[in-house]
Amino acid sequence: MSTNELPIRDGIIAFIDQCRRDDGGYSPSPDPGYAGRSDTSNSDLAAVTYAAVLARSLDSELADPARSAEFIQSHQRPDGSFGNAEGAFDPASDLAILYNTTQAVVGLNALHSAPEIDPEPALTRFFVDDAYKALPWYTTSFFPLFYAALGRPFPQKHRSALANYMIANQAPDGYLGDHVAATFHMAHFFRLIGEETPGGGAMLERVLRDQTREGGWNIKAPDWDVHACFDAVFILRQLGGDSESSRHAIQRASDWAVGCRNVDGGFGHYPGLPSDMDAVYFQSGVLLQAGTLGPRERDLSDAHVLGWGHAMLPGRVY
Repeated sequence: MSTNELPIRDGIIAFIDQCRRDDGGYSPSPDPGYAGRSDTSNSDLAAVTYAAVLARSLDSELADPARSAEFIQSHQRPDGSFGNAEGAFDPASDLAILYNTTQAVVGLNALHSAPEIDPEPALTRFFVDDAYKALPWYTTSFFPLFYAALGRPFPQKHRSALANYMIANQAPDGYLGDHVAATFHMAHFFRLIGEETPGGGAMLERVLRDQTREGGWNIKAPDWDVHACFDAVFILRQLGGDSESSRHAIQRASDWAVGCRNVDGGFGHYPGLPSDMDAVYFQSGVLLQAGTLGPRERDLSDAHVLGWGHAMLPGRVY
């Protein structure tokens, strides 16, 4: 039986195993000539974190969890931050520090481990002189996710600063930065802190309106939209309740994501593109939210820190 003839869940697990490296890390793809796209092209902490999160979400386990935890730990620096050893990110840049440190803490949590050095100072510095305002809009929910995965409360003054900053820049249609990715992170932020998403009704209406005829949300330049289907489905599921329009849109999104599946059991970011651990996580996240890979109501106590919220139950406060 070829990999793509396996049930979708089994194919995902098989693809993850094909990407395993001897050092405990994970490659974007089994193809050594493929350098990844989006997260996996930027940092070597992306693939291992997504592999660990997916294994936990699918009630599976990585081949050597302890070795993978060691791989992530090896990327921590004396100041507590994490840096990518491979990938396009400049590890000294603010975006890389935020991304790598958040993903490392999430990955270690999924592997039942924790950072050896306190990483909190790496993120608190973004609230000195409002430095967070220089970061892209799609980074807002990194902060509450980091604290949740670290098992610490998100400081009230920091959460208020970010919340007020987003609200002040939100458009009447509910969107932030005129893009579903930034808007997703706003919705994710408020779900993580247990508060109602401002402008949620308008946000939901635009997400429904922006779905393409094929079922995805790739309505802008492709590199912007590699996670758009996942982002939109999160908003639909968390804010749309059990409405018929949201359920129908999520099912169409699930069908679109299945259409991105490849013969190796993995997924590309779009139909016909190579499988990539980044795409495997986000397309699997669509299918998990839709219930395509089993009951979507599976109640996990750590659902809020498994990646970007695909396992969070609507309405539940974590």
